[in-house]
Amino acid sequence: NAIVGALVALSIIALVLSLVKTEDVTLPPTVKYGMVFDAGSSHTSLFVYEWDSDKENDTGVVSQTLSCDVQGQGISSYANNPPKAGDSLRECLDKALKVVPAAKQRDAPAYLGATAGMRLLREQNGSAADQVLAEVAKTMQEYPVAFQGARILTGEEEGAYGWITINYLLDSFTKYSPKTHKWVRPKAANIFGALDLGGASTQISFMPEGSVINRKEASMFTLYGYNYNIYTHSYLCYGQNEMLKRLAKELIAVRGELGVDHPCYPKDYNETISLSSFRTSPCTNRSDPRLTLNDRNVTLEGRGNASGCLAAVKKLFNFSACGQSQDCTFDGVYQPPVRGKFIAFSAFYYNFKFLNLTEGQSLATVRETIKHFCTRSWEDLSSSYPEENAERLPKYCANANYILTLLLDAYKFNETNWNNIFFQMKAGSADVGWTLGYMLNLTNMIPAEAPARVKGHVPSLWAAAVTFIILTLGMGLAALLL
Repeated sequence: NAIVGALVALSIIALVLSLVKTEDVTLPPTVKYGMVFDAGSSHTSLFVYEWDSDKENDTGVVSQTLSCDVQGQGISSYANNPPKAGDSLRECLDKALKVVPAAKQRDAPAYLGATAGMRLLREQNGSAADQVLAEVAKTMQEYPVAFQGARILTGEEEGAYGWITINYLLDSFTKYSPKTHKWVRPKAANIFGALDLGGASTQISFMPEGSVINRKEASMFTLYGYNYNIYTHSYLCYGQNEMLKRLAKELIAVRGELGVDHPCYPKDYNETISLSSFRTSPCTNRSDPRLTLNDRNVTLEGRGNASGCLAAVKKLFNFSACGQSQDCTFDGVYQPPVRGKFIAFSAFYYNFKFLNLTEGQSLATVRETIKHFCTRSWEDLSSSYPEENAERLPKYCANANYILTLLLDAYKFNETNWNNIFFQMKAGSADVGWTLGYMLNLTNMIPAEAPARVKGHVPSLWAAAVTFIILTLGMGLAALLL
């Protein structure tokens, strides 16, 4: 009888438990990973990002997990040996697989975006550019990742994604609230502009007052549930390295001699170049009646002339094409007046950091610092900066004057808004550049997973039921023994 009673009791308990109220329990979101190669004109870098699968207003909250610099030059330098472009990526891909869990790797989207160096190669030799991209894609497809493509970004894409990166890292789009434990949009969103200076191109992106008149320079994004219309423009051949080539070619064309004065190089510094080297880039390969691009060598002799350097750099811009228009930079390119604060990164940052120029300094101080640096001799500079790359050191004077001309004469910053420019390369623990913005915008195309749910009993009722089972079994066992 005792055993029968116990069995009946257990049956009743099972029936009760089946009727106990349940509630949905949300499991923690899963973590996703993605990787983007930034294939620039002078070098390539890989960035690995991660984000939770339950997105905030359809946009993932992305963080940087890894950055890896690829050894060697940019992939465009392998035009004569495309397989080496793919092989150069392997070391960084191996490092990426060490930080992405094995179970997540095949679902991790992997991209390669090539910028101005490959844009120039495509202009000069389209088939070579295609072969380089094909070899890069072939290598990435060998790895257990979700390869999504290797392509050449437009200059406007590069600028716009850099703008997204900056404003994401500075919490302009969304910010975590400790009080509500939610991501919220700041009430007074402080949107920054982006200034990017690479080796072959330079970009400016910002939100103008009102709408962008010229649709060619307009980009629209939807991030965290809000729409953003920005102005963005990219200037090919106005990157730092291509500017230096164009400057040298112009100086040689004017003088036409074996020995040519270079006002931007330090006094007593000489550099010998071949005129045929100008044929390697579409930026300097254009015909010039003053110059024949043969194999003749020319020696550039440094003069350390600060004012002469600034004047020579300004000749690289066609300011007369704008006439009297205020909505124009140079070469007849439309641009609305600059507005708000800006982050200047890449070569903007590295040049000013070397010259020890920081935020808050007046424009007059910046000019004086650059002028003083340009008058220093090569012996003085090489002894003062023994650890600096010997090829970069003599070029800082030209780079600094170029930056001033670009910001002041072209983009039309002035004494009043000069301090609205902040020279930075990192924000928080992430690098400033276009890749994070690319990944962040890409998450809008990756479906947001619905939070995983399981059926679970209400804790208080479940505890009472377990207690009841234990007491019933104990009483049944005691009755059986008795």
